[in-house]
Amino acid sequence: MAFYIASAIAILATIMVITRYNMIHALLYLVVSFLAVAVIFFMLGAPFMAALEVIIYAGAIVVLIIFVIMMLNLKEESVEQERKWFTRNIWIGPGILAFILLGELIYILVASDTVLLNNKVVDAKEVGLSLYGPYIVGVELSGLLLMAGIVGAYHLGRQKRKVLHRFLQSTEE
Repeated sequence: MAFYIASAIAILATIMVITRYNMIHALLYLVVSFLAVAVIFFMLGAPFMAALEVIIYAGAIVVLIIFVIMMLNLKEESVEQERKWFTRNIWIGPGILAFILLGELIYILVASDTVLLNNKVVDAKEVGLSLYGPYIVGVELSGLLLMAGIVGAYHLGRQKRKVLHRFLQSTEE
């Protein structure tokens, strides 16, 4: 039953990510979706993957997206617009879903009769051997793709300033 609740929350939060017009609202639901997938990983016997899901995706990727939003919206009117977006009402939906996931995770950890869906626990060594063994090319290519995205976001978001040579600048004395 816990698996179905976590998967329903993951599906609902993902639908909310797709249907939101505001990027910040979508990010809040994206974090809830990642947390739901982490609970599913934990129930499948992969606590290390659940921790990686929270640390890498819900933490680092969302922060990276927020930095890209900050780089691309450097105007004064966008700051006012973001202040209007951050109201208490936007936290209600993601907060309720995250609270349900927290209750479910506490229930899974406390209940001694809860049987995990997979009895084999996947540890960090197996994940490392899998990633840096047969899938090393995919890991390296995804790293290059992320780096290209960061460089592209920087070039799109930087301010174009007119550069004058020091002899052409006017001196006011």
